[in-house]
Amino acid sequence: MSLVLGIDTATDVRVGLARDGVVVAREVVEDRRAHAEQLLPLVRAALADAGHTVADLTAIAVGVGPGPFTGLRVGVAAARTLAEALGLGVRGACSLDVVALDWAGRPDAPAGEFAVVADARRKEVYWARYAADGSRVAGPFVTAPAEVPELPLCGPGATLTGREAAGPDALDAGLLAASTDRLPDAGLVPLYLRRPDAEVPTARKSTLLQPRLAMMGNR
Repeated sequence: MSLVLGIDTATDVRVGLARDGVVVAREVVEDRRAHAEQLLPLVRAALADAGHTVADLTAIAVGVGPGPFTGLRVGVAAARTLAEALGLGVRGACSLDVVALDWAGRPDAPAGEFAVVADARRKEVYWARYAADGSRVAGPFVTAPAEVPELPLCGPGATLTGREAAGPDALDAGLLAASTDRLPDAGLVPLYLRRPDAEVPTARKSTLLQPRLAMMGNR
C-alpha cells in the first residue's frame, strides 16, 4: 500500500492524502497568515479522517510555489522535516502545475493553451502557460496582471486580471498527493520569484569609526 501526503502553502494551508493513487482526505484552512500554526494540525486531521497515522505514510509531496516567502518556507520545511524523521522520500512540485493538471482532467478543459494565475500581492500575479494536456509551456513568472496573455484562465488569482476565469480556483492537495508521478519534479527549492521583503545585511557596519569621529569633532 502507498500512502502519500500532499502539502501546499503557496496561498493558504492545504493538505491532502492519497492511498494507492486515490484521494482519501483533503483539509484546508483558508488563512494566509496561519501556515505555521495550522499546518501540522491539518496533517493530523487528514490522517485521522482516513484512519491512518503518520507512521503509515510512504511518501510526501509538497508544492514549492510560486508564492510568498513565509508561507512557502513553512510548507517546504515541514515536508522535509517529516520526510527525514520518517525516512521517506519527498518530492516537490510547482503549485501552478497541480492546478493545471486539475483543469486538464475536467470536461470543461480548454481545447488549446491556457494559463494558471495566483495572487502575488503588491498588485502582481504569478502565472504560467500550459498546453491542453496540462504540461507547462512557459513560466512561472511574476508580473502585473495586465501582462498575463489572452488565454483561458484559472487559478486562485485569475480574477485579478479583470478577465473572465473558469476551471479550478484553488489547488487540490489531494490531487498533489495522488499525482506525484504525473507532475514534473520541481525540486525542493521554494519558487519565490522575487526577493523577500526582509534581507540579511551583507555589509558589516563599523562599531569603532563613528565614536572616533565623534571624539575628533569634540576637540
